[in-house]
Amino acid sequence: MYFFYNFTTDLDHWQAGDMIFTDKKQELMGQLSYKDFETGKKFDFGYVSVSEQEIIDFANFFDPLDFHTNKEVAKKSIFGGLVASGPHIFKVFHLTKWIPLFKDSVMAGLELKWRFLKPVFADMKVFGNAVIVDIKPNPEKGHAVIKWHFNFTDEKDEVLQTIDMIVLHSMQ
Repeated sequence: MYFFYNFTTDLDHWQAGDMIFTDKKQELMGQLSYKDFETGKKFDFGYVSVSEQEIIDFANFFDPLDFHTNKEVAKKSIFGGLVASGPHIFKVFHLTKWIPLFKDSVMAGLELKWRFLKPVFADMKVFGNAVIVDIKPNPEKGHAVIKWHFNFTDEKDEVLQTIDMIVLHSMQ
C-alpha cells in the first residue's frame, strides 16, 4: 500500500485537492540554492488544511491510533474530536513547499527537534514558515550546514508545532 497526496495552490495557499501548479510556481520549483540563503531569511509557506478523511487515511498508514482514525473514539479522547497525526501537517508542507523549493540543494538531514504543542483538527487552516537560524559554510567540501526553525500556527497565530532542523545543503 502506498500513501500519497494531491494538492492545489494559488501561489499563496495550499489546500487538499488535485495537483495544479501555475506557470509561476513551476518556474520556482527546485530553483532556490545556497546563494539564496542568509541568516534570518524567512520563507512563508502559506497554509494547508486536511479533511477528516485525509486525517484518517494518513493515520491508518502511518499512525493508527484511535483518536486519529475513529471519530467516535476521538470525541471521547482528551482532544474532543478527530485530530491529525503530529507528522501529518509537516508532511504536507514538506511535499508541497519544501521539496519544490529546496530539492536541488538538500544533501541530507542531520538533526531534528520537534514539538507538538496543540492539536490540528480537520479543515483547520495551518500556516507554516521556516527561518534560517544559522549557516555554517564549508567551501572546501562544497556544502553548508543550515539550521532551520519551522513554525506552524493556526488562524489566531497560536503555535501548533515547531521544528528545529539541521540540514546539509550543497553550495553549488
